Amino acid sequence: MINITLPDGAVKQVAQGSTPLDIAKSISEGLARNIISAKFNETTVETTTPLLEDGDLTLYGWGTTEGKKAFWHSSSHVVAQALEELYPGIKLTIGPAIENGFYYDVDFGNHSISEKDFPNIEKKALEIARGKHDFKMREVSKADALAYYDEQQNIYKVELIENLTDGEITFCDHSTFTDLCRGGHIPNTGIIKAIKILSVAGAYWRGDENNTQLTRVYGISFPKQKELTEYLALLEEAKKRDHRKLGKELELFTFSQRVGQGLPLWLPKGAALRERLEDFLKKAQKKAGYEMVVTPHIGQKELYVTSGHYAKYGEDSFQPIETPKQDEEFLLKPMNCPHHCEIYNASPFSYKDLPKRYAEFGTVYRYEQSGELHGLTRVRGFTQDDAHIFCTPDQLNDEFKNVIDLSLYVLGSLGFENFTAQVSVRDLEKPEKYIGSVENWEKAEQAIIDAAEERGLNFVVESGEAAFYGPKLDFMVKDALGRNWQLGTIQVDYNLPERFDLTYKGSDNELHRPVMIHRAPFGSLERFVALLLEHTGGNFPLWLIPQQAIVLPVSEKHEKYAEKVLNSLENHEIRALIDNRNETVGKKIREAELKKIPFMLIVGENEEEAETIAVRKHGGDDLGSLSVKRFSDLVSKEINSTLKSF
Repeated sequence: MINITLPDGAVKQVAQGSTPLDIAKSISEGLARNIISAKFNETTVETTTPLLEDGDLTLYGWGTTEGKKAFWHSSSHVVAQALEELYPGIKLTIGPAIENGFYYDVDFGNHSISEKDFPNIEKKALEIARGKHDFKMREVSKADALAYYDEQQNIYKVELIENLTDGEITFCDHSTFTDLCRGGHIPNTGIIKAIKILSVAGAYWRGDENNTQLTRVYGISFPKQKELTEYLALLEEAKKRDHRKLGKELELFTFSQRVGQGLPLWLPKGAALRERLEDFLKKAQKKAGYEMVVTPHIGQKELYVTSGHYAKYGEDSFQPIETPKQDEEFLLKPMNCPHHCEIYNASPFSYKDLPKRYAEFGTVYRYEQSGELHGLTRVRGFTQDDAHIFCTPDQLNDEFKNVIDLSLYVLGSLGFENFTAQVSVRDLEKPEKYIGSVENWEKAEQAIIDAAEERGLNFVVESGEAAFYGPKLDFMVKDALGRNWQLGTIQVDYNLPERFDLTYKGSDNELHRPVMIHRAPFGSLERFVALLLEHTGGNFPLWLIPQQAIVLPVSEKHEKYAEKVLNSLENHEIRALIDNRNETVGKKIREAELKKIPFMLIVGENEEEAETIAVRKHGGDDLGSLSVKRFSDLVSKEINSTLKSF
């Protein structure tokens, strides 16, 4: 007999060799019907895996992240089988689950695939799924695995196997299909009731543009057709909210091949939006005791060698800039923190001077591969709302909590109410990924957990998600479409103060090392604007939107009164313009609706006589005739309801 501990602490004694499914059945038949994946002693296992020792067992259904991961990974096997049957001779590579669905990278050889082929692939995959084939894992020797894929002439699987050793190679079989796989499947294919192929795209083998370009087939699947229908409706809404589409329609930003891929150009309305976001944060930062600094866009290579950024990112970043002086090299700035360390180093500090809080809207540059660029969410040049706090160890807890408060204020003022905090710590099995001593890492990780608990945050701990120089607290926000995004980050760093030899004089008259906190509530302005666009559908909070109102004169003879109204609006600090084109009011309203302008102020003969404006709200609500003063009060009330004081 073995002892199995369940998540609620209950211990079940079962026969050695019992499977997770057996244990689920011993609890209830209903539970067993809904279990599709399991984890035993922190390792993902099949529901049919025999358990041979004491341990902790977690059972997952469709409604869990782990359950969906197993479901979608299993579905990628089914789609891969369908592709092999429809396109003989293709070469399969890898097919993981992703946040929403799965993909499979395929070398199609002489075959081609396009959207018109999707229905046939879906039909074949569902036909396979209905066979209710069990997923069965088996261990394979390296020699046999290589022989199997050599026979298929699949150079990609051979390359993967060559990097493995005997004892860590497993195959998964279902129906007539076999694939190299580490495991994590649902019990059988029959659980899959709906499959949709979403798109195809190019993808280099192993992400290296020097390798063969493969075809990445994206798909998603569900245990009920109804759920697929709902998901596709959500996708349609997401297309309408795509920040690239809205950014063009609202005239916020553009890109130019002549300027370069991944380098956004902000148009006047977009620049005004950015400026308002910056002013909003600057005002809060000033109250919180931050000082603004400015640093150059480049720095000597040695600066980033000292910080460790060059060793970690040098090969994947923009290459060094050589000057006429021999052996002198500069880099485009990949991070602001080394520059801020040097600002701190410019003056001697005592413990009485700390904390020092330096903030900057600093533009940084990273050479993302062209295939990974995506609108404003993945760019090569972006502006971080960066700040670095240098404090004593005794001040760390309070400073970290203050940054949490600032981050929550930012998210709340912009309508991001649904979020989870994630404490990102190092992967203990891969110490080579990180710099600094184990002692400092342990202190930093505990400091973040303590602060998160004291602020009552709902948080999870994720191993392996830390930055190379320190752990961090990330805010994982769920948007209006139910998608999760990482917005805002706070990091504790004991390592850069060591590398840059940062010191302060303590009360004992000795030199001590400060602790460094990195923080960026927006993350980057580019990505934040993109997510805000999609979250709001372009209907920005009234305090933020570049144009709050538009004055629409009924005819040419009312333009003088429209100018008077505009001046009065400006005196009340309302951002407005006049549309005095020779068009009908109806057409002007329709175009203002498309531009998502919150208020349309119509002025005609009646309004001029009464010195009022006819107010129409975006979306069609008619608020009647109001004085400019009363309209201004209405705008102020709406702004104050969303924008709280910090």
